[in-house]
Amino acid sequence: QVQVVESGGGLVQAGGSLRLSCAASGNIFRINAMAWYRQAPGKQRELVASITSAGTTNYVDSVKGRFTISRGNAKNTVYLQMNSLKPEDTANYSCNAGVTWSSGVTYRSLEVWGQGTLVTVSS
Repeated sequence: QVQVVESGGGLVQAGGSLRLSCAASGNIFRINAMAWYRQAPGKQRELVASITSAGTTNYVDSVKGRFTISRGNAKNTVYLQMNSLKPEDTANYSCNAGVTWSSGVTYRSLEVWGQGTLVTVSS
């Protein structure tokens, strides 16, 4: 099948930076889009940033100008560079990969989630 693994979370002071990484692996025929979501305690999950296979990016207003999503040289990887972090950025960040899975005969569109990585920003 397909797996998604995130890394890079941690504790940082307000104003600091972190870089999250996400890698998708498995029987992937094509990566269609990848995105980062976050969920803070007591709040709904929100889309933070996304990037399509063509490189088109999209950000939630609260992170525009501070966060940058990018794809690695290996197209199954995506990064989230987070600068000027604020306490309100504290959340569990999860990577979502929209992929076309292939067995070699069968093709199927899947959305796969990682386990998430915790980002804590102290004031």
